[in-house]
Amino acid sequence: MSATSFTTTTTPEPHRGRGRQIVHAHPEVKHLMTRTPATLLVALACVGAQVGLAYLLRQQAWYWVVPVAYLVGAFFSHTLFVVIHEAAHNLVFKKLWQNVAVGIVANFPSVVPTAISFKNFHIKHHVFQGVHELDADLPDWYEAKLIRNYALGKAVWLFFFPVFQVIRTFRCREVAAVDRYVVANVVCQLAFDVAVVYFLGWTALLYLALSFWFSVGLHPLGARWIQEHYLTLDANQETYSYYGRLNGVNLNVGFHNEHHDLPSIPWNNLPKLKQVAPEFYEPLLHHTSYTKLFFRFLFDQEISLYARLVRKERGRTSRTGSVAEQV
Repeated sequence: MSATSFTTTTTPEPHRGRGRQIVHAHPEVKHLMTRTPATLLVALACVGAQVGLAYLLRQQAWYWVVPVAYLVGAFFSHTLFVVIHEAAHNLVFKKLWQNVAVGIVANFPSVVPTAISFKNFHIKHHVFQGVHELDADLPDWYEAKLIRNYALGKAVWLFFFPVFQVIRTFRCREVAAVDRYVVANVVCQLAFDVAVVYFLGWTALLYLALSFWFSVGLHPLGARWIQEHYLTLDANQETYSYYGRLNGVNLNVGFHNEHHDLPSIPWNNLPKLKQVAPEFYEPLLHHTSYTKLFFRFLFDQEISLYARLVRKERGRTSRTGSVAEQV
């Protein structure tokens, strides 16, 4: 029978301790903690590709725009989301403002200004994993109760995932939702959107918006949100990695245990971490197919939004704790 409540645990989140163990056992992993300026080139290439496709589709009918957005644009948009994630961890350049700029640029084809807000909430997800009032990655209680465990409900949830994600942030009242970088993100994004409409038209903007919407929702790529922390393979393992072909397209985003264990390692070095410390990762369960997980989540009634571990204790980390405190 499907669960009717989240699973409460009294154990600390696993990544801080495992990260320290890895550094102790393999001090050489510290050389993997660097920055990757080439990530900016990836961002510019994807932004250019999306703008180029928007240009080509600017006068096409909707029945061309929708499939191209789903089958092509969603992948570019998801890659840009990973770039935003890298910038949120300051893994592109050394200076904060430079990473903020990368995040804002990578955000352009997504139409909605989310890069810097994501940064503010995502860091708390790392430090307070499973703590409901600080981890916006956790579904709300009403969310899980509303969607339940049926395929239609879960499909609706995935389709409207961006909306649910925004609503979750309202409960995280201790996280600063607005700062000067958020304002800069909004201003720059509005300028970009106006420019797209002015030079290319509304159909081009629609293509970009749909690409973003599909990339984080009712799409095999949307299985990433299930892969990362839902209890799909074990009742106690709360984080899963994905080792599949799409990691080559989406900047190793699937190496999620590795990323949580040592968040200071950029995307291009995460596979190297697994190679250096195989004894820590080979025993862990993992996923190999987003498509398989996507359909399993939809049609397996044993899996619902309640398939998450939550913890009431914040540990010894302060409310303002940073990811750096984990290692």
